[in-house]
Amino acid sequence: MLEEAVEMYIGSLTSSYSRARKEYNRNTILAYQNDLHQLCSYLELQFHLERWPQVTHEHIAAYIQEMHDGQAYRPTTIARKLAALKAFFRYLCDTQTLASTPIEKLESPRVQKDLPQVLTAEQIGRLLVEVKVETFAGQRDLAMLHMLYSTGMRVTELMSLNVNDFNKEHATILCPGRNGRTRRERVLPLPLETVEVTQRYLAAARPRLVLRHPEERALFVNHHGERLTRQGFWLIVKGYARLAGIEEITPHMLRHSFALLMLNQGKELRSVQELLGHAHISTTQVYSQLVRPESTVSV
Repeated sequence: MLEEAVEMYIGSLTSSYSRARKEYNRNTILAYQNDLHQLCSYLELQFHLERWPQVTHEHIAAYIQEMHDGQAYRPTTIARKLAALKAFFRYLCDTQTLASTPIEKLESPRVQKDLPQVLTAEQIGRLLVEVKVETFAGQRDLAMLHMLYSTGMRVTELMSLNVNDFNKEHATILCPGRNGRTRRERVLPLPLETVEVTQRYLAAARPRLVLRHPEERALFVNHHGERLTRQGFWLIVKGYARLAGIEEITPHMLRHSFALLMLNQGKELRSVQELLGHAHISTTQVYSQLVRPESTVSV
């Protein structure tokens, strides 16, 4: 049966994960498993196939067409699923289940990268004004939003911050820079307003929030006094966006907005790359398409 080979393949990936080299992470394995089960269901229902040697180039081409037309998957999703199928068929060839792969000459759909979505300065202002700074949670939220917008760090990095990472004397924050298997710390400058709202949060609000967990090291904590999660932060942002009348927003849009702000103020692309923690300059270059032609002010 088709499913049996899939389970053997997933088992081999799990074994790879358990070894020191960790070739695949858990999320990747789960995604591959889901993608391959979907393929099995399609081949069994549409073509009544039971063994992988029966699968031809035409069967896979039909499945890709079904993903595009029938399921209306985006090109990025199809490309990701196709990558999973290619890896699986390579495994079948390596284990001599197949003499050749039926997917070898199939190309991934061309993926056109969308330009990053950003918030305007007016939207940022509307978002911040909705924060109820008379509450402890509001003081925390204001500090988080300022920290994210004024540094461009990732939400996962924001949630990873510890109290000792904040240096009020030097007006900096030590960003942990956890990105996959690498750890690339970077010291990010903070504007005066961000320093002030963070100090206010640390002096008044955080001590009250961590009453049940006074040993907690996290800079930003939830109402239980424990480290705030990405999901918790996302709910907070959505709540303020709803109050501010902002329909489309993601936490990552604050990062994009910071990058565009830096470029509009005349920062060099390489400097913005370092601030954002991008491994490749090409990742940062996409923001150049959003820069205003008249933006020549240096900082």
